Amino acid sequence: MTTAMTTAQARPGRTVLSGARVVTPSGVLDGGRVTVEGRRITAVTAAGAAGAAGAPEPGGTASGGTASGGAGADGALDLTGHWLVPGFVDLHNHGGGGASFTSGTAEDVLTGVRTHRAHGTTTLVASTVTGDLDVLARQAALLAELVQQGDLAGVHFEGPFISPCRKGAHSEELLRDPDPAEVRKLVDAAHGTAVMCTLATERPGGIDSVRLLADHGVIAAVGHTDATYEQTREAVDAGATVATHLFNAMPGLGHRAPGPIAALLEDERVTVELINDGTHLHPAALQLAFARAGGDRVAFITDAMDAAGFGDGRYQLGPMEVDVVDGVARLARDGAIAGSTLTLDTALRRAVTVDGLAVEDAVRAVSATPARLLGLADRVGAIAPGLDADLVVLDGDWTVRGVLRRGGWIVEPAPSAR
Repeated sequence: MTTAMTTAQARPGRTVLSGARVVTPSGVLDGGRVTVEGRRITAVTAAGAAGAAGAPEPGGTASGGTASGGAGADGALDLTGHWLVPGFVDLHNHGGGGASFTSGTAEDVLTGVRTHRAHGTTTLVASTVTGDLDVLARQAALLAELVQQGDLAGVHFEGPFISPCRKGAHSEELLRDPDPAEVRKLVDAAHGTAVMCTLATERPGGIDSVRLLADHGVIAAVGHTDATYEQTREAVDAGATVATHLFNAMPGLGHRAPGPIAALLEDERVTVELINDGTHLHPAALQLAFARAGGDRVAFITDAMDAAGFGDGRYQLGPMEVDVVDGVARLARDGAIAGSTLTLDTALRRAVTVDGLAVEDAVRAVSATPARLLGLADRVGAIAPGLDADLVVLDGDWTVRGVLRRGGWIVEPAPSAR
């Protein structure tokens, strides 16, 4: 049996965060005020407003005023000059802090989780990489315990059911076609915590596996695929709803053979993942995805490996050796890109400062959209009354200065941010 992570727990009483630019589902509140009681947000108000932006939960408050006022407040932070955004939600992550989700122990996994939490990711899905089925099943069982303890939000199987033509940083000798019985074996090994499985749906058994996953409430994601436009549309009609790191590990967009990219972008049923690290995507590709899919269908992911938040060097990704130089991860054997060293705060910062996205769209891509996809929008992904108090404080340069998870500080703002 594993041991739950030790973190700051929800504090009794009431905390008021005021003065920041608060990104809410309805827009940005300048000088907003967010009230937290226990682990929940109980009120969100604009500067000087007398009413909450949405009804507070029973026993909550909707009063206006400043953080230094507020009768009965146990804690008050003045965040003037900062941004306050929802905690980030990462759908696709293989590790961080020098530790791996794909082959590590429970403590290794928790090390990675802590690393990403310090960068604002308060909800995280652990992703595996291609390996022997029995090994993957054992790792899934370990990850499932951490999901049940609340440290992870689910398990994502990336491989082995992918195309050898688009294998990326996956071991070709371990790849296999998506036999529904084998897909079911991995789903069962996760004991109800599997949330997503990436498939090359054009391979034998692919469409039947998509249907199996949909029947079991697991997201079927099209990725590491060599599918045509028509084959991809067939997969979506069968129940696939996610594009695994769109543009990467799939055929490029062609004017006579549009391939999977066009099919995935055009279908309103599909959410597309993007790795916004400046290596995997050109800004024009990112802007194309937002222009065609819209802000509600784009989710930023990290696809992070061990080196995220840790540094350059040689690492192991499943059975593959990876060299990280200047923050870019590549397979030692052939130089292929091997995941990323990204954290979601960097993806958000780049979206606003380099890619020119509207703040609301960039924040939605790291919070509300992935939360909705996971079925967690009633708990996380937005700043609204009744939701978990998962909040990130950012300075004017979009650098993390504070992280609140379930009402407890993971990273407490320095005095200059109070």
